[in-house]
Amino acid sequence: MAEKIVQTAGRKALGEFAPAFAHFNDDVLFGENWNNPDIDVKTRCIITVVALMAQGIMDDSLKYHIENAKEHGVSQKEMAAIVTHVAFYAGWPKAWAVFQLAKEVYGQ
Repeated sequence: MAEKIVQTAGRKALGEFAPAFAHFNDDVLFGENWNNPDIDVKTRCIITVVALMAQGIMDDSLKYHIENAKEHGVSQKEMAAIVTHVAFYAGWPKAWAVFQLAKEVYGQ
């Protein structure tokens, strides 16, 4: 069985200010959802990068998820192919922005 994913970023950043949001982030999104065995973690990582790219989310959260994808076995070649494929559906400028973050993560 894969290692259980545990997240504490919500509580660290918003635990006192927005405890319910922190709970949903750490316990539901990253706890229950990310640990659901119906989709493997590598696939979940790819889906998440694609979803953030499609929305135009190009901040540290996307970089975190690209790093997470790399950590869970998404190679640089796969990431480049994923971003290229999604560019046709989500937008060329978004792909350019994602590639800048991916190059940082993959050390290129």
